[in-house]
Amino acid sequence: MFNKHPKGLVAASLSNLGERFGFYTMMAILVLFLQAKFGLNGKEAGLIYSTFYFSIYILALVGGIIADKTRNYKGTILTGIILMGVGYLMLAIPSSTPVTNQMLFLIVTCVALLVIAFGNGLFKGNLQALVGQMYDNPQYANMRDSGFSLFYMFINIGAIFAPFAAVGVRNWWLSTFGYNYNADLPALCHGHLAGTLTPEAVETYNTLATKAMISGTPVSDMTAFANEYLNVFTTGFHYAFGVAILAMLVSLVIFLVNKNKFPDPSKKTASQADATVVEMSLQEVKQRMYALFAVFGIVIFFWFSFHQNGLTLTYFAKEYTDLNLFGLPISAELFQSLNPFFVVFLTPIIMAIFAAQRARGKEPSTPKKIAIGMGIAATAFLVMAVGSYLGNLPMHKDIIAMGTSPVKVTPVLLMITYLILTIAELYISPLGISFVSKVAPPKYQGIMQGGWLGATAIGNQLLVIGAVLYESIPIWMTWTVFVVACCISMFTMLFMLKWLEKVAK
Repeated sequence: MFNKHPKGLVAASLSNLGERFGFYTMMAILVLFLQAKFGLNGKEAGLIYSTFYFSIYILALVGGIIADKTRNYKGTILTGIILMGVGYLMLAIPSSTPVTNQMLFLIVTCVALLVIAFGNGLFKGNLQALVGQMYDNPQYANMRDSGFSLFYMFINIGAIFAPFAAVGVRNWWLSTFGYNYNADLPALCHGHLAGTLTPEAVETYNTLATKAMISGTPVSDMTAFANEYLNVFTTGFHYAFGVAILAMLVSLVIFLVNKNKFPDPSKKTASQADATVVEMSLQEVKQRMYALFAVFGIVIFFWFSFHQNGLTLTYFAKEYTDLNLFGLPISAELFQSLNPFFVVFLTPIIMAIFAAQRARGKEPSTPKKIAIGMGIAATAFLVMAVGSYLGNLPMHKDIIAMGTSPVKVTPVLLMITYLILTIAELYISPLGISFVSKVAPPKYQGIMQGGWLGATAIGNQLLVIGAVLYESIPIWMTWTVFVVACCISMFTMLFMLKWLEKVAK
């Protein structure tokens, strides 16, 4: 599988395992942690979540600028790994819940998220730039797309286990204190303490509180139960963030052991650098930059839709999904394992499809693959829209009033959606990174990889719109908005296809 690729590809992929582990830990539990810890509603938690993911990607642009200016890609990446570990450590230190000073602890949490985001910004785009530089060697140039697909597959191995680890730690901590997991209880506990529950929600709370006791003993003091359940629940989440620290240490060791296998742009002589600049005219540089900025603008709509997996799709898993699969109880967070699992499982299949097309001389260009991926993403949200409509799901305000949704859909709906979304991702994300590394002028490799991530950042900041829609309109209409967004991206990409293919030659 790797015999036609640079030796440093495997090492770079394994170095990224810790970052992916932490990323999917946050994807699985961040909004649920914010709601359980601080009693935030979906819009408030969504704003913090979207700003965090915006920061991760926009700071990749800053990280690219730093690496391009210093030409010290490896040092920048190393600093990023360390900072991410520090940020997770800040989140892992437990504090009592309900919090005594919400504003203070929210600020501490947001500072920790900012540290993680800045470390990720130093790390993410620059490691991708190093992978791209491996394929600047003519020996490997025609394997660039498949190389990035392999890179994308292997970095997601760590992501598969992150939600399981987070859920395992949280549920172990709950069971230690004699409690079962229940997705609805944290919000009901906060509502009870605030005195905002409706009579129907109070009844739901009383019923679920008894079920949450492993012993099955009826709860006599509902206020004491609310305080202790919230404290144990969120402390388990704090310890789950601690597991991400261990993953970052693994990445740190792998990177240090293998860093000599990675390209080092700083060792290029001045004459080599000058030769690179002379080979590319100013007009060509402009055309390449225009093409990249056009693609960046298009993919904003895709990421606005796709990264709902950690926000509105997570809310949907918690509130509208029957958390039983084949008679076994599951946690809402575990759905986040589906995407990286499908990435690892489907990447060889997608690569085989591309190879077969290549052998027949019919392989789509990279821009066309990206357009196809956007159409596939639209299909995924269409499945959600149809499933929600046919399920006659109530509006969010109604389930808040009742304490839980009276109608819950099969978890298979989300499983199918994540499968289709992952196929779309494999047509877009690794190939988009490949497109950037191929088209970007050599002296702007780092900053243009940062530009791709910056476009992702804007899409992520728009995620909060999804949270607002989720709580304001029928749920099937929320998914329809994402269908439209993905279709806009697809048709715009197809409109510019010939121009993009010409520039990418």
